[in-house]
Amino acid sequence: MPFLQFSSTYPDRGGIRIAPPEARQAAAVLHAIQHYLSALGLRDTANCSGVAGAAPGAQAWLNTAFAAACMPGHDTTGVARALNLRTDADDVDLDREIVLAMLASPVAFTFPDIAELESAVRIRRYIVQAARKTALAFDTEHAERPSDYWTYDEARGFTVLPGRSLIEGLRKATQPEASGQLYAFSCYRATEYVTVLGIAQELQHANPELGRRLQRQWETRAVMSGRFHEAFLHEYGSLAVPLPHRFYVPGDRLWFRNPDAASSDVEGYEGSWVFYLGNGEFNNFWERDRPFTLATKCVEIFHWRHGLRTDAAGKPFIDEQIVKARVRQTLDDPTATADVLARMTRIRDPQGVYDQGGCIDATRERVRWVRPGHADIALPEVPEVQALPHWSIAA
Repeated sequence: MPFLQFSSTYPDRGGIRIAPPEARQAAAVLHAIQHYLSALGLRDTANCSGVAGAAPGAQAWLNTAFAAACMPGHDTTGVARALNLRTDADDVDLDREIVLAMLASPVAFTFPDIAELESAVRIRRYIVQAARKTALAFDTEHAERPSDYWTYDEARGFTVLPGRSLIEGLRKATQPEASGQLYAFSCYRATEYVTVLGIAQELQHANPELGRRLQRQWETRAVMSGRFHEAFLHEYGSLAVPLPHRFYVPGDRLWFRNPDAASSDVEGYEGSWVFYLGNGEFNNFWERDRPFTLATKCVEIFHWRHGLRTDAAGKPFIDEQIVKARVRQTLDDPTATADVLARMTRIRDPQGVYDQGGCIDATRERVRWVRPGHADIALPEVPEVQALPHWSIAA
């Protein structure tokens, strides 16, 4: 099957769209989005227009000159540098980068009101800040959590002890500064924890009742894997119309696929789940002070195939020292790097296919709405144990 390339054919002009439930609010939301962009100092970067028809409202998208100068072809990875944004130290600068990337989206981010947009931006900010602090111990065979906040049951998974804060429990499980040690679990599970942490932080003031339900959920049974995706996330983009390979919004959860069939059979090396941090960087759960760029992430995954070995018992494994040496060798050679990126920055093949595709996913994942009146987070009424996908471990 031939690999998929990006198509520029989208159903609308993208960016940010506010579509209120009542048509009479359409004029008000146009003013609201203009005011919001002005407060961030971004009004001159965007076109704003009312939207008529069956779903009236307002839409904002990058103006042509700014897009060409700072985010050509929906490439969001250099906008923070272009505008000298200090996203690592300034919350407002991080919010600016988030909103600019959303304005550059080829698929519209739609919200029912401006408050929901503001919550979405804050959740992304919280996710980025937590992802920067998250560090794990790599172990595909064991899983652990801080025992003063968590307990484990085979049927319920890891749950928070009654009376213990979910927010603090998630911090202690993922952030060494909060617990004093590293805990072992998969990068996939870590992305769930960081996402829930960002949501829980926002719910404290945006929707306390939903926040209490979220706390009770994790005291009862963990929401994991496929059920987690259904409850908390929306996927945007598709294999039929993939997102541009350099389009990312800070706070996006995404998967880099290992396109090599042999090495992808090694547990833990099926692919890599990460968050986009902004400023051209993706978090690194194993060495958090060394975030990946798109190039370094692609080169690392490419060389997993060269680290494939078999131990004395006949079990395949990846020799990380070989991988690191090959990565350094490739990155020191611009021609070799370009050759690897030409292959790896292709859109991935469909599930089960290992042909000419690269490691770039066609889609990204964003958090559902959270505010009262239109929150669409769907906590399970009767939580069930969910089968895990092939690319994650049990905890």
